[in-house]
Amino acid sequence: MKNLETLVNDGGSFGIGPIGSIECTATADDGHNAMAMLVRRKGETLNALLKRLDRAVGRYFEHDEITDEINGP
Repeated sequence: MKNLETLVNDGGSFGIGPIGSIECTATADDGHNAMAMLVRRKGETLNALLKRLDRAVGRYFEHDEITDEINGP
């Protein structure tokens, strides 16, 4: 999970937990802006969720693309 490691080394953070009525989310930010906000899929393992978060952070690093599954398109 090289992208999450880079994120933390650069002062950003990520977390897993509920947000509002959503039971499980995975979020990442660079200390100023949200980079990724994912909703755990039915049957998705925690490891799979973390891998998706790592890929979403990678898309942010490469293309400035924010992934937001919580607030919709």
